[in-house]
Amino acid sequence: MRKKSESLFQEAQKYIPGGVNSPVRAFRAVGINPAFIAKAEGAYIYDVDGNKYIDYITSWGPMIVGHGHPEVIETVKEALAKGTSYGAPTEVEVEMAKAVVDAFPAMEMVRMVNSGTEATMSAIRLARAYTKRDKIVKFAGCYHGHADNLLVKAGSGVATLGLPDSPGVPKEQAQNTLTVPYNNLAALEEIIQANPEQIACVILEPVACNMGVVPPKDGYLQGLRELTRKHGILLIFDEVITGFRLGYSGAQGYFGVDPDLTCLGKIIGGGFPVGAYGGRREIMQMVAPAGPVYQAGTLSGNPLAMSAGLKTLEILNRPGVYEELEKKTSYLAAGLAKNIQESGIEAQLTRVGSLVCLFFTKQEIYDYDTAKTSNTDKYAAYFRSMLEQGIYLAPAQFEAMFISLAHTYEDLDTTIKASAKALQAIKNQG
Repeated sequence: MRKKSESLFQEAQKYIPGGVNSPVRAFRAVGINPAFIAKAEGAYIYDVDGNKYIDYITSWGPMIVGHGHPEVIETVKEALAKGTSYGAPTEVEVEMAKAVVDAFPAMEMVRMVNSGTEATMSAIRLARAYTKRDKIVKFAGCYHGHADNLLVKAGSGVATLGLPDSPGVPKEQAQNTLTVPYNNLAALEEIIQANPEQIACVILEPVACNMGVVPPKDGYLQGLRELTRKHGILLIFDEVITGFRLGYSGAQGYFGVDPDLTCLGKIIGGGFPVGAYGGRREIMQMVAPAGPVYQAGTLSGNPLAMSAGLKTLEILNRPGVYEELEKKTSYLAAGLAKNIQESGIEAQLTRVGSLVCLFFTKQEIYDYDTAKTSNTDKYAAYFRSMLEQGIYLAPAQFEAMFISLAHTYEDLDTTIKASAKALQAIKNQG
């Protein structure tokens, strides 16, 4: 029962559009009202009605070491005792910048911001200034935040709500955004040929995590790198999700591809709002005050966020951490795949590192169109069954499951058993 959550949601809708401060939280795609969360610890979250859930959202990825990790909490307490924000440079900002640059060989300098949207927006502005070109290329289904010129065939919440674009975005803002299918090099080459020396950058999620979890095909990212370099186009990896999740050097280390610019978020804030963008020194030196490209943020580099993020990175950089994540995720994925096979339901399980997604379709998933073949009604039924069994998944088909270090094998076994029950219920319903 979630009586208090229901009451809070009714009250919230009087004062907050849709009752939530980010659309996917409204649970509309899964046909129920949201649970309101009261606290979190380790791999678990607890709602205001006292229900306990094994959490696979993990605040949409940043809680990779678990909720309320004792070392992170202690570090934040120490920072909090000194104040919450200064609007001035701090030592911890320098330490964080150095940690990020050390982790990502393609990044020689980095600028902290407050969100992934700020990071991608700023990186694109910088790419346009550096190349002196106006057009950009993004991929259908990839979501890079809600800046006007990026809400074109975006995935994630936009896909969930069925909004192809957003009202309020002027045509002039969107007309310089060119869109091609993900995992299709030929389509990218064709659009480059059609717009010679006009494209400033190509931006993508190296693993598309906002249309579910869609891995790049073998050689795809390498091909992107060669093609963009050949035409003087900057390659931007949006690693807001994959940064420090697929490995300590993110997706670019995982796949062995160096972009020109990288956008980060989620994990580097350790649970606090944060974003960052960085790249080669010659490009980053164009950012104000070193150069003419203006970008600013009053709360950028907030000492609490930097402290929490830096401690999180320290934990992730310890021996065996990513091997542990890989083993746990592999174990969970194998169990879920076995359930699918035994149920006889048409479904696809995709996984890259500690990111997992279940699609209810017989179609192999490799781009936005194939992802959209998933039966979202079945996903909604699956979600509801899992929630009632104490498993908290993303309340939308086009999102990922995030596995954390805090998940135990007992948690994973509980999840696998719940999944088998949920799939059987779907099969029985026809």
